[in-house]
Amino acid sequence: MRFLLFEGGLTQLPWWMPVESTMTQKYLSKSRRLLAELPQLMLLVALVLAARSTFADHYYVPSGSMEYTLMPGDRVFVDKSAYGVRIPFTNIDLVSRNLVGRGEIVIFDSPRDGTRLIKRIVAIEGDQIEMQQGMLRINGQSIADPDIELIEWFGDHMARLNLQHGGGPDIPASVIPEGMVLAVGDHRGSSLDGRYFGLVPESDIYGRAVAVYFRRGDGFVWKNL
Repeated sequence: MRFLLFEGGLTQLPWWMPVESTMTQKYLSKSRRLLAELPQLMLLVALVLAARSTFADHYYVPSGSMEYTLMPGDRVFVDKSAYGVRIPFTNIDLVSRNLVGRGEIVIFDSPRDGTRLIKRIVAIEGDQIEMQQGMLRINGQSIADPDIELIEWFGDHMARLNLQHGGGPDIPASVIPEGMVLAVGDHRGSSLDGRYFGLVPESDIYGRAVAVYFRRGDGFVWKNL
């Protein structure tokens, strides 16, 4: 008497049925179920990728160019719908774009080599901008905190600067043209930013950094930006 172990327990086989044949049928049955579910799985993957392309994604901070706001190794949650909703995998807007705000931390591709970057928008169209020794003046006014050293205020957005390597290149007094923004790192002396590659078209901004959700040494956190 021969038996075969199925998911429901031992099942007696007829004398004429080879064990190999039964196992093959079981394998084929599972394969057919997987093939039947494959379209749904592919659709699910496509929806997840589309959501990442259009609504939300994450960014891994590779360097210290945004210290002390962002640290190397930080993982950042990014709202890709903050400035409008695009057709997935394209730069075509479905919903009119919101304006990029001064002081916001954003994701964009470097105009120099296409590298994906994360920087702070320090000036928007129409702003008169000037930087000396790493400190900013916007529309003729210093934005430095008068009471706390190396803190700048962009409205409600606070930037804690790192000037251990100096202030980097100065910016002579100039006005940001229409449709453009200036992106600079908070680590002013160690940031390859708009002072090197120039202004960024506002339409090229992918999304806004919302919060740090993982930091080395701290694990999973939620630090709003």
